Amino acid sequence: MTSAVTTGRTGGTTRTLLWALPPVALLALVFLYPLALVVRQSLQPDTGGTSLEPYADVFASEAFREALWTTVWLAAGSTVGCLVLGFVIALVIAFVPFPGARAVARFIDVFLSFPSFLITLALLFIYGTVGMANGLWTDVTGAQDGPFRFLTTPWGVLLAEITYFTPFVVRPLLAAFSQLDTAQLEAASSLGARPLRIIRRVILPEALPALAAGGSLVLVLCLNEFGIVLFTGAKGVTTLPMLVYSKAILESDYPGACVVAVVNVLISVGLYGLYRVVSRRARA
Repeated sequence: MTSAVTTGRTGGTTRTLLWALPPVALLALVFLYPLALVVRQSLQPDTGGTSLEPYADVFASEAFREALWTTVWLAAGSTVGCLVLGFVIALVIAFVPFPGARAVARFIDVFLSFPSFLITLALLFIYGTVGMANGLWTDVTGAQDGPFRFLTTPWGVLLAEITYFTPFVVRPLLAAFSQLDTAQLEAASSLGARPLRIIRRVILPEALPALAAGGSLVLVLCLNEFGIVLFTGAKGVTTLPMLVYSKAILESDYPGACVVAVVNVLISVGLYGLYRVVSRRARA
């Protein structure tokens, strides 16, 4: 009897492995193999052989250190902006009754599917050098040029990233607020607590897991954002993805581009691991 059970389990395990083998092989071929090629190329300098020389050259360059710092502060600033703005928007949608609140919540779901360059293009139409805001200013004042020129600066990139990624914070917050016991809010209000105190003592503690999960996701996405930086045309704003593009396409420095790509992947994977941990705790 025991032998039959063991044989059945072994057969079931074998069938499971056979079913899992094709998707795992496809995953390895499509994703892991190209990544392995990037890592291998990062260890092969133009002089030939295999060494850490490309890493030493890239880490010693001022361009890499500036790109790393720009990437980190833009991602961190965008994440903070998204958390603050997303929390306020989610509060209004969830707790301030107004006509069309459900439509706004649905639009946020649709907004998540928009490509990042589309949002940047919309901002260019509004705040670009020849955009609507500058056009209105010149029409009213008669000036030759408008005052809105921040879109091609780091602040323009920051605005575009906050605009695009805020819904990634709003969505988990709305889900968290939908699980909040309204009796707690009514009890706090009946005891004389003011709205700000209710937000700080009742709503915010319940929202912290969702804020952490949404913030972690936004941080990962901002670290890897390429389209927004490219489409704003911000001069002097070089992030790690932009540096990969510059080294590979403009300089033909493929080992250097692969080194920067490997660093970017390692940072992203580390933060994604953090995001998974926070998301798991948020669902618990």
